[in-house]
Amino acid sequence: MRAALDIAAVVIGRNEGARLIACLDALQGQVARVVYVDSGSTDGSQEAARARNADVVTLDLARPFTAARARNAGLDHLRMGGPPRYVQFLDGDCRLQPGWIETAREFLDAHPEVAVACGRRREEFPASSVYNRLIDAEWDTPVGRARSCGGDALMRTEALDAVGGYNPALIAGEEPELCVRLRAEGWQIWRLDAEMALHDAAMTRFGQWWQRTRRGGYAFAEGVALHGAPPERHCVAPLRRIVAWGLVLPLATVLGALVSPWALLLLLAWPAQVVRLRLRGRPWYQAVFLTLSKLPEAQGALTYWWRRLTRARARLIEYK
Repeated sequence: MRAALDIAAVVIGRNEGARLIACLDALQGQVARVVYVDSGSTDGSQEAARARNADVVTLDLARPFTAARARNAGLDHLRMGGPPRYVQFLDGDCRLQPGWIETAREFLDAHPEVAVACGRRREEFPASSVYNRLIDAEWDTPVGRARSCGGDALMRTEALDAVGGYNPALIAGEEPELCVRLRAEGWQIWRLDAEMALHDAAMTRFGQWWQRTRRGGYAFAEGVALHGAPPERHCVAPLRRIVAWGLVLPLATVLGALVSPWALLLLLAWPAQVVRLRLRGRPWYQAVFLTLSKLPEAQGALTYWWRRLTRARARLIEYK
């Protein structure tokens, strides 16, 4: 296979179990090398990866785990054997779809100005929970030139080297931040109209959704701190919405109620926003959760600001 000559894969994970095995099995015969970067698994993930001829890199437990750090470690390992032209990044709970590598590789070959090609990432079991359906809808992004990608993408090694890879300090939002730096250097990001990967979120509880959404708010706040200045204005618009709906409105309601009970009418803004989103074409469940999401996102933003103020070490916000 032509794709196997100059394409490698970097898979990252921790305690993904059967999901990792399915991920690695789907890569067989599609790429020249597979590097699995493990972040402290205790479920036999490393042994399973070695059994499938993947190179295994184990992250040092003395340093905080981040997805960005893991992906950089995979890249560093690939460089030791001569870096491939392209690298397919993949989370260990994802399974690459047949034909994606060939489609993405042909596009990058034909467009040397493009650093990243990503496709449609689908949730494998959207009917299992409303939270899985929300994730599946979140990943249905417009086709064409894009501002950023997600964790699964085929990337040009030359472009990654030009910007120094991922920012290992980020606990979330590392792909959009990388894409900011790539675009600043003149590279392009494209979302192709092609099936790329299946993802198994295994999200069945409200608490999992809250934690994942909180992590998103943290990433927005940190994104503004890094690249919020003009001309990029990275994450500024979503952070403004988070502050307005998740901080200002609740605070104004509570403080106003201390003066007059009529201030509680401000709470009607929430159902009004749900109706507004429904009228704009969102299904009811999306309208409800998009409105509600501003609370955990605000919590995540506050967490980032507090850690930055106190210079506390960043820690992962996980939902699994």
